[in-house]
Amino acid sequence: MKGIPRIRIAARFCGPPGAGNGGYTCGRLDNLTDYTSEVTLRQPPPLDKPLRVEREGDLLQLMDGGLLIASAQPGTVEFAAPAPPEWERVVAASHKFIGFKSHPFPGCFVCGPERATHDGLHIFAGRVGEEPLFASLWTPEAELANDNGVVKNEFLWAALDCPGAFAVSGGVMRKVVLGRMAARVEKDVMAGERCIVLAWPKGQDGRKFFSGTAIYNQNRELCAVGDAVWIEIP
Repeated sequence: MKGIPRIRIAARFCGPPGAGNGGYTCGRLDNLTDYTSEVTLRQPPPLDKPLRVEREGDLLQLMDGGLLIASAQPGTVEFAAPAPPEWERVVAASHKFIGFKSHPFPGCFVCGPERATHDGLHIFAGRVGEEPLFASLWTPEAELANDNGVVKNEFLWAALDCPGAFAVSGGVMRKVVLGRMAARVEKDVMAGERCIVLAWPKGQDGRKFFSGTAIYNQNRELCAVGDAVWIEIP
């Protein structure tokens, strides 16, 4: 129907095999809002298929025919992010990324070690020393940015997504998928600048795990924060 927005998630932006990366999908839906979004994923986002967006007041629903894929509503991200570690500690943490040894979704656009150079985001968050803090370097490439060199919103959401999964997993690789995510972008991230992505665990309730994430730019300024709920699957 004319005038109804459509979202198509290209196969390149997968998370689990055959499904869109959760953070990327949430960011695409957030692009259609004018508020701080809390996005809930109801089903694995299908790839290479036009998905309809329905709007009712502040509520947005991403639909695959009659199936609800995700919904967005106003949310908040109220916690303070930890200060970023020194660059050397971030590099050392990335080298300890447990996904290099065991990864449930090795082809993930954000954190998959099987992705070729210049294909994925290559965000490999490892533990910082013995702290409950995980960190990775990230230098976003020019293709992720708009004409002004600013990294697009959906890729910031993607970057804020996967590190949280490794933070809640700790030293044991849990198979978790994103259930809900809220994010707040405070400052533009420019393509080509060296960034730090942080993640930390925020607790557990049964099969639900909670994480916080943050992006700092090369001047160590806070650019974005994310708050996520993860669901452990068999």
